[in-house]
Amino acid sequence: MAEATGAAAAARDTEPGAGEAAPLVLRHDSDGVATLTLNRPRQYNALSEEMLDALAAALAAVGGDAAVRVAVIAGAGKAFCAGHDLKQMRARPDQAYYRALFAKCSTVMQAVAALPVPVVARVHGIATAAGCQLVAQCDLAVASTEARFAVSGIDVGLFCSTPAVPLSRAIGRKAAMEMLMTGGFIDAETALAREAGQPGGAAGGAGRGGGRADRRDRRQVAGGGAHRQGAVLPPARARGLADAYALAGETMACNMMAEDAGEGIDAFIAKRPPVWRGR
Repeated sequence: MAEATGAAAAARDTEPGAGEAAPLVLRHDSDGVATLTLNRPRQYNALSEEMLDALAAALAAVGGDAAVRVAVIAGAGKAFCAGHDLKQMRARPDQAYYRALFAKCSTVMQAVAALPVPVVARVHGIATAAGCQLVAQCDLAVASTEARFAVSGIDVGLFCSTPAVPLSRAIGRKAAMEMLMTGGFIDAETALAREAGQPGGAAGGAGRGGGRADRRDRRQVAGGGAHRQGAVLPPARARGLADAYALAGETMACNMMAEDAGEGIDAFIAKRPPVWRGR
């Protein structure tokens, strides 16, 4: 299908066992449609630093190509995108590093918004955390019937502040808060209903969501409460996109330094239940 073109070809997957290095973002052009495919299928297209760099370069190339009329973002393998690369993040537990990482991701999201052509997310499998953020930041989304969406940072002790920026704008504050506070998955039909503001879309899972929130570490939920009361969500919705992302990114960098965030990510990587210390 696709071969990487331009700067997008410079970033390649060179992880141990990856075999021959492969471009991290593939580009295929047809009849004015440029399709950018995230290409870390074995990692569910997790957004490593290198992937973000490759996507930024590919978006810049598309933006400067007068022949392109529509851009499509897709994912190789079984999923669209599983969010940030947690293993890479956990390997450098430094606030300055996290601040730079979230700024890099926010710059990519703003590049999506700034493209002079419509951007469509073509979603299959899962789109979680920053992957769901990417879908929300696109102008349109087309999803397969088995696609599932979640902002599940809360499951690892981390409130998804940066995904909240485009998500709250795409589906509204209350529907976004339900997803952010519970971490629960929704299917494509529910996502469509929420975007359209249809009854039963946002509220349909409220009972289940309340139960999930009740089982969270209080400090995780309190962090979300702080966002609800004015630290992130209302200002993020009122501010320009750059300011909103700057606020949310700084919040994420600070929250990454919390003990429970480290424990939650370690537990996720080790595939074991977390042992919360902040209760």
